[in-house]
Amino acid sequence: MSVRARYRFYQKIAEALFRGGQGKRIVSILLLSMAGLILLWVAIVATGAQPLGAVQALLKGSLGSPRAISDTLRETTPLLIAGIAVYLALRAGLFNIGVEGQFTVGACAAAVVALRFPGVVGLFLGCLSGILAGALWAYPAGWIRAYRGGHEVITTIMLNNVAAFLTAALVAGPIKDPTQEGTTTANIADGTKLSHLYNSGPWTINSGLLIGILGAIALGWWLRKTVSGYELRAVGANPTAAATAGIDAKRVMLGAMVVSGAIGGLAGAIQVLAFQHRFYAGISSGYGFDALGVALLAGPAAIGLLPGAFLFGLLAKGSTQLQFMNIPKGITGVVLGVLIIIAAAIRYRKAKAVES
Repeated sequence: MSVRARYRFYQKIAEALFRGGQGKRIVSILLLSMAGLILLWVAIVATGAQPLGAVQALLKGSLGSPRAISDTLRETTPLLIAGIAVYLALRAGLFNIGVEGQFTVGACAAAVVALRFPGVVGLFLGCLSGILAGALWAYPAGWIRAYRGGHEVITTIMLNNVAAFLTAALVAGPIKDPTQEGTTTANIADGTKLSHLYNSGPWTINSGLLIGILGAIALGWWLRKTVSGYELRAVGANPTAAATAGIDAKRVMLGAMVVSGAIGGLAGAIQVLAFQHRFYAGISSGYGFDALGVALLAGPAAIGLLPGAFLFGLLAKGSTQLQFMNIPKGITGVVLGVLIIIAAAIRYRKAKAVES
């Protein structure tokens, strides 16, 4: 099969997968948003609080001031980059639950390297080390899935635990800052930190957000406009049919998992270089797990990662205000969890329709 013929074949698969146009996508996003508002309203009523006042407090905490908006965008950044990692794997038919662990090892590697090589060199090598650490951490799960049939959900969850315990041991021992009482590394030098796009008064926007936005746009373009992108989507839709068409499905699966891990590691590196400026146990704060929700809510277009990550960031920042009204902070997590289940069910139904 010629390159042009293969390209047309993959294009037909893509059109079958994502037919319906932008109109249906917009309607789906609006319906999910409305469902989320209704669920949040019902959940707040169940606690005995005033729904309108609670929603106002949530929005005030996340969007009510320049500082609040800056903090919301700060929360959005790691969610967006980690969401890109999960989304790439999903398009290959893989559930990379291991982004949490890849985020952690990437952050640890970036901190260690950035402390040894200060300045711009340290910044570059820190990002590179985070990418490599995440890729290496994802490789075993990808290989087992592609060549031995072991489910990636099981292997990545196991690797998450290993990453958490290993990095906790490192930061409590060899890489610990001896001048600090807690288990943390030293702070990286100012010249090694990832710079701000804008920093004036209460407004602070870091370059990491731009990296995430450009990454989502680039991923969407690659998936739709390149042969390798169509190969990945074909494998994700039906690996058996893709293999029949001459695609090396095992190679695509392994490659997708490794690249997904690399992006997850980059998310951890940026968290250190842009925001925390050090490594400590638990630095991921569940970003890797929340990224699965971001990716599922994104729908068929990678650009959907942007509103999904912003929604998660908004609720994460604004939910702290709910505690002042005696409303559990975790109520927003319950609402998001229900939305994720709905989105996953829709995705599963579409996948079964394509298979049939």
